[in-house]
Amino acid sequence: MSEIINSLAIPAFFNLPGPWELILILVVVLIIFGPKKLPEIGKAVGQSIRELKKATNKEEKEEKSTE
Repeated sequence: MSEIINSLAIPAFFNLPGPWELILILVVVLIIFGPKKLPEIGKAVGQSIRELKKATNKEEKEEKSTE
């Protein structure tokens, strides 16, 4: 039974930062890049995440079609 619970546990690298850590990260990014670059950085990050999701979905579909 414990094997099943352990297999369902979230891996340590999925341990996401809390709200205070996110605020600190945003403040540091704002200081480094400035307020004018922030929208550009946000857009680039959003596009990267979108492309990553497309690629992973494509891989999953290919795996399912080969099975």
